[in-house]
Amino acid sequence: MGVWSGMYLIVMCTWMVFGKPTVKKDRVHHDPELSKQQHEDNQSHQYDHEAFLGREEATTFDQLTPEESKERLGKIVNRIDGDNDGYVTTAELKAWIKRVQKRYVYENVAKVWSDYDLNKDNHISWDEYKKATYGYYLANPEEFEDSNDQFSFKKMLPRDERRFKAADLDGDLTASRDEFTAFLHPEEFEHMKDIVVLETLEDIDKNGDGFVDEDEYIADMFAHEEGGPEPDWVGTERDQFSDFRDLNKDGKMDKEEIRRWILPEDYDHAQAEARHLVYESDVDKDQMLTKEEILDNWNMFVGSQATNYGEDLTRDHDEL
Repeated sequence: MGVWSGMYLIVMCTWMVFGKPTVKKDRVHHDPELSKQQHEDNQSHQYDHEAFLGREEATTFDQLTPEESKERLGKIVNRIDGDNDGYVTTAELKAWIKRVQKRYVYENVAKVWSDYDLNKDNHISWDEYKKATYGYYLANPEEFEDSNDQFSFKKMLPRDERRFKAADLDGDLTASRDEFTAFLHPEEFEHMKDIVVLETLEDIDKNGDGFVDEDEYIADMFAHEEGGPEPDWVGTERDQFSDFRDLNKDGKMDKEEIRRWILPEDYDHAQAEARHLVYESDVDKDQMLTKEEILDNWNMFVGSQATNYGEDLTRDHDEL
């Protein structure tokens, strides 16, 4: 792996952003592969396509005819119907949607695995990761001495080591596939969520007091130019901070309040989407979908030539 590609990957892996944002930054960890678009009306199905197929798949293919689309959708429906009783329940749809959401995580790990598994033993040690990612920096530290970036390699190295050790459940400083997945995508694993919260706190807490106050909260989202006006949304976010982020009303967010902000647990996107799909397609209102009901409403599930079909419809069904 090239030096600079390694540097790029570490930036992606450690959730860092160099420089201040000029547009609003969203720290909330949404379900994988779901856009922030909400259902505005029953004619706009892009959110449904992404939830059912995955974002990349739902936006890359547009060559199928309606007949081909329905045929391949039918094969997907057979897989969703886990108990083969001829009905797709909300629970089965929810499980499928969660599977689609998670798939990109494991595909991402598969794409970069060989870059880090230097000795090809199907494990990635901390030393291998450090060499692949920080090798150039460690060999040429003088080139980085003048760096004023907050998230310099000097700071990122111990931070990555801390995260690697948190993901390394057996403590052998060697990551299996699952452990490395937890390292690269900690927001997807319960035992890694403390690390996600801690890293977020470290990113935003400029005065180092262990809390995030309102000014730090806003500064993380918006780089204010001296003398320039604040966008309207900044005022809304200030209200959000005081009304919903600072739960104990002490003027700052502690780790638990940060957790509730960036890792909300009060809304299950997959459950809501499954219920929506059932509600919109359940003609006989028995709270379940037959294959016929799904195929009759195929455009909601997989799109059209106007809105792009999903790549899942072109994959061999054994890959799904």
